[in-house]
Amino acid sequence: MERGKFQFAIDRGGTFTDIYAKCPGQSGKSRVMKLLSVDPSNYPDAPREGIRRILEEELGVPMPADDPVDTSHIDYIRMGTTVATNALLERKGERMALVITQGFRDLLHIGNQSRPKIFDLQIKVPDVLYEDIVEVEERIILHQERCSLNINSDVLVGSTNEKLYKWTKLDENKLRKNLDALLKKGIKSLAVVLMHSYTCADHEVRVGEIAMEMGFTQVSLSSKVMSMVKLVPRGFTGELENFKNIFSCVDAYLTPSIQKYLAGFQSGFDENLKNIKLLFMQSDGGLTPVDRFNGSRAMLSGPAGGVVGYAMTSHNDQPVIGFDMGGTSTDVSRYNGQYEHVFESTSAGVTIQAPQLDINTVAAGGGSMLFFRSGMFVVGPQSAGAHPGPTCYRKGGPLTVTDANLCLGRLLPEYFPKIFGTSENLALDESATRTAFEALTVDVNEFMSSANKSHEPLSVEQVAMGFIRVANESMCRPIRALTQAKGHDTSRHVLSCFGGAGGQHACAIARSLGMTKVFIHKYSGILSAYGMALADVVHEAQESAACHFKQENISWLDSRVAHLSNQCLQELKSQGFSEKRIELEVYLNLRYDRTDCALMCSPVAAKSGNFSKYGDFLTTFTNSEFGFTIPGRTVIVDDIRVRGVGKSGVSVHKNEPTSDGKNQAKSVQPEATIQCYFEDGFQDTSVYLFENLSPGHKIVGSAIIIDKNSTILVEPDCIADVTTDGDISITIGGGKVNQVGTELDSIQLSIFSHRFMSIAEQMGRILQRTAISTNIKERLDFSCALFGPDGGLVSNAPHIPVHLGAMQEAVQYQMRELGDQIKEGDCILSNHPLAGGSHLPDLTVITPVFTPEHETPIFFLANRGHHADIGGTTPGSMPPHSTSIKQEGAVFKSFKLVRNGEFQEKGEISLVKNHFFLSKINYFFCQKSIIFFVKNLFFLSKIIFFGIHLVNELVETYGLNVVQAYMAHIQSNAEVAVRNLLRDVARVALFDNGISLNAQDYMDDGSMIKLRIDIDAEKGSAIFDFSGTSPMVLNNLNAPKAITLSAIIYCLRCMVGYDVPLNQGCLTPVNIRIPKWSILDPEETAAVVGGNVLTSQRIVDVIMKAFKTCAASQGCMNNITFGDDEVGYYETVAGGAGAGPTWHGRSGIHTHMTNTRITDPEILERRYPVILEKFQLNPGTGGGGEYSGGDGVIRQMLFRKDLVLSVLTERRVFAPYGLDGGQPGKTGNNLLLRHNGPTINLGGKNSVEVHPGDVFRLLTPGGGGFGSPTPSTGEPPTKQRKVKDDQTFVERGSV
Repeated sequence: MERGKFQFAIDRGGTFTDIYAKCPGQSGKSRVMKLLSVDPSNYPDAPREGIRRILEEELGVPMPADDPVDTSHIDYIRMGTTVATNALLERKGERMALVITQGFRDLLHIGNQSRPKIFDLQIKVPDVLYEDIVEVEERIILHQERCSLNINSDVLVGSTNEKLYKWTKLDENKLRKNLDALLKKGIKSLAVVLMHSYTCADHEVRVGEIAMEMGFTQVSLSSKVMSMVKLVPRGFTGELENFKNIFSCVDAYLTPSIQKYLAGFQSGFDENLKNIKLLFMQSDGGLTPVDRFNGSRAMLSGPAGGVVGYAMTSHNDQPVIGFDMGGTSTDVSRYNGQYEHVFESTSAGVTIQAPQLDINTVAAGGGSMLFFRSGMFVVGPQSAGAHPGPTCYRKGGPLTVTDANLCLGRLLPEYFPKIFGTSENLALDESATRTAFEALTVDVNEFMSSANKSHEPLSVEQVAMGFIRVANESMCRPIRALTQAKGHDTSRHVLSCFGGAGGQHACAIARSLGMTKVFIHKYSGILSAYGMALADVVHEAQESAACHFKQENISWLDSRVAHLSNQCLQELKSQGFSEKRIELEVYLNLRYDRTDCALMCSPVAAKSGNFSKYGDFLTTFTNSEFGFTIPGRTVIVDDIRVRGVGKSGVSVHKNEPTSDGKNQAKSVQPEATIQCYFEDGFQDTSVYLFENLSPGHKIVGSAIIIDKNSTILVEPDCIADVTTDGDISITIGGGKVNQVGTELDSIQLSIFSHRFMSIAEQMGRILQRTAISTNIKERLDFSCALFGPDGGLVSNAPHIPVHLGAMQEAVQYQMRELGDQIKEGDCILSNHPLAGGSHLPDLTVITPVFTPEHETPIFFLANRGHHADIGGTTPGSMPPHSTSIKQEGAVFKSFKLVRNGEFQEKGEISLVKNHFFLSKINYFFCQKSIIFFVKNLFFLSKIIFFGIHLVNELVETYGLNVVQAYMAHIQSNAEVAVRNLLRDVARVALFDNGISLNAQDYMDDGSMIKLRIDIDAEKGSAIFDFSGTSPMVLNNLNAPKAITLSAIIYCLRCMVGYDVPLNQGCLTPVNIRIPKWSILDPEETAAVVGGNVLTSQRIVDVIMKAFKTCAASQGCMNNITFGDDEVGYYETVAGGAGAGPTWHGRSGIHTHMTNTRITDPEILERRYPVILEKFQLNPGTGGGGEYSGGDGVIRQMLFRKDLVLSVLTERRVFAPYGLDGGQPGKTGNNLLLRHNGPTINLGGKNSVEVHPGDVFRLLTPGGGGFGSPTPSTGEPPTKQRKVKDDQTFVERGSV
């Protein structure tokens, strides 16, 4: 610190601005201040006003509010801000246009083609950031040794050492004409995103030069962002660069907002803070000078300060969980000596490729709304927000978590700011909260009495307490995922609590997680600001590498690391750091060859051998994430990254007097004693003011400690100690354990719902994190589930809806088939349709859970994942012309992968090999794939055993009888939700045309799917009768019975409209009648590969048509495979979504029974012998109507060598229907453009040899319209309409 000068650290949040100031002088005095971030009647800028007030008060010198602040007394200002986040969420950034390679105009709209929430028929995706699009005629392609195209261009070498061609030169004249049109529209900000610019930026740089010459004021180059492969995330991301004012895509939109704010902030000081160190917090937890601060690195600016704050103040010898609970959401993160980063994330619908702290946000905060639905207590995700806010805010708002705490006596109005009412001078409204809870309690008791006549009525306090317990459990879920799912013991962590609302919940959450310590810093209310005072300055340098991690490349890699290290050193030295205060962290972004997911790896100390001089990276790569190596598989270095850290050298602030050991609980008198409600009822609770506590004081719960910015609840059997630094350390006692019985309790039901789902989710996260399969790791084509002792589905964490009901059938088949041959430690592999399979590439691994006291399984666990090739007659094992299941690949009914806990690798490889259909074209590819295939199976089985640990942990906590009882209760709850839905439908149907619903639709081969639904309005039950459906067919459109069950569960869940447990209870009210040997229940040898991916979609269309829920979506997954004896590729492609009674259909999105992601264009061209010429929307293919259907897409690929192409598609003959007068969507088409030859219509299903220069053009179907079109609505919308904010917080983070 410069002598006699002030240091300021400020967190400018959306609602409040927190200021921490270190004052000069030997006393080391600190000042804390909290101001409204926006208060124009009192000051123009909150951070400046806070600085002005503190300087004026501490110096005793008048500083008029209208004059520039005197900076002669300021050493530095450190800031974090939500300006970028708010601009992104509210779409209030700069007007801008996207400049992109020709053929990819809609790429950022399509993104990875998956929808955010699989059960939302109204697909809500935030708007793209750009207003207009310019397609650039240019093209870079990569050199491939196996390419047989005649390319008339010199081979160049890119920055990653990859060979490439400038295939199409940049058309500058056309570019200038298009850019001039943008300028005439008033657009002066551009984002430039060209294919393969990560390795060859020549075209992007030239586009930038031309744009700047023409007068554009903001130009963004994706290659100047972070030169990492993957076009879509690079297109979204950005980093400010010193290149003629050039910065990238998110920054082209956000950075102007930041610059405008900074200009206004700086103008309030002498000389615009010219000689003052102004540093800003980045999302990665490091500070950066103001001239390098930009939009993409600012997304988590405020929360990152909080992570640094708790990491620097809470971490000792135990790992720490950060718990930051606010009004709308809760942030959780982990620290154990080093910050945990992620390198690709999504915020407000925008994928950002930049280092960020792994901060996981869940939609549970003080403002989360409370609901009682179908016998279950539900908290969030909807939030009351700041307006109207909770009921107690006197604005007519809904009941929230804040209201529940007020009702229980945990919030004290007399100590809360009196800022409510029309005159903003009233206290919290206890009466309104009480009245609302009384009404809700009546509803709860009426429902419970109808379900159980002997039910004891709940009191208002019991209901409020129930919602608190459910809210706590929802916040425990991400903490378990952040620890258990990554191999850490949750109970060994310290819970570091900060934020305004967290102190009321910390003790209960810690106890639920088995933690024994809660730490609350004295500055917990402003910990983000305090963290910025403690943070280091960070500069990062990164470049792509694209080389093999082999001995001959080590010296080159070391030289590049040295080059980037020197960049970091020089930059930090220029900011005043000596070399002794600079630390360098080196990372390599590694992946296995022929996989898409790279891992950023730091080195461990190298043992003897040939390693990089920076350490052993390979051990980190294999052990930390995979735990194994793939023999013969090359490791690729995608990127080299160096993180330079300029150590600030700021110690944790300690200025309170040390304890003399005499300050005990008896020496501090409570301000009051109140009645506060806990699990056992009301208890006398002492109230203390934090400002009156001194180091050494010990407070025994129950107690409430009130700070200026937060309330801390010390629960019974917990002890709070005031540390020598003035912080609060709470020791969590065991407390009284309330025994949970087997009788239904609505509160406990909600808690078990979270716990059961948590088990399935954690299995899924570990599977995704450790998998080597692209289909599992990148496309997310898998599901994990928990089943009861009868094999009935209890909870399912699905990424793919088609797996929903099918897995239950698979488990129950094994129970019938194997009986008592199912032993502890077994893992059973199955994929046969007769055994509950969907299609052969979807392999299911099933494991029983035993206890020593039981000879039969107490539960079952299973996961199902798609495998790229299992030995079918075509690469990808999706043969379009298969007529028998044997042609589709390896078939397993009951195949024990694991016996007595041992993976039978050697014996199983030979058996698996025998199961493969080794066709002539696929023989060699299958031989090479078998080891990879078996390794994938190993991981599917390994994850199951992790799930067993989680189940046993739950049983140890509650007892087996209770857990099994609540499995049944959860299934009953889903049943109630579906019965209520059917009653509602029946009431409408009675008014219209009775209670029979009818619909039919056709597959492209003419096969009909016919459905009659008879609803019993009184019982809330229904018969789904598929009588009249066509017989099984001599092609592969036959759908196993399990597919129909999955489709029905999916549709019912969509129509319920809110979260309900997905389990067998959903089907209890439904009697399903499927004709034997029909297309929906074929015989054992029938081909079924198309039934899973095509017929499943038509079943959904028929059900939705019967209920008149929405128009048909594209009704197809558009399965495309190609390959030869060296390579195989499989993808499913998006289309148009159907419109509904109040919404337009989304364009270019996956719908209904699938939600897989698509391979990034640059990855596709790097790994496979194709050139992606076009991937964009197909305008006008969505059906017209009052609400228009979504458009399909055009996807066009040019082949570089001889391959076999297979297409397996639908809706090429029968168009997706419209509803209520809406027009149908356009059908799709599959065209093959022969090189120098004719254009051939391949039809919906075909397999054909393609040659170099041939082009495949896929046109996917659009969605149907809804409602009769009018002159103003007859045309499909040209731009995706803006999604209104319903105050549902979008969760984020790695878990």
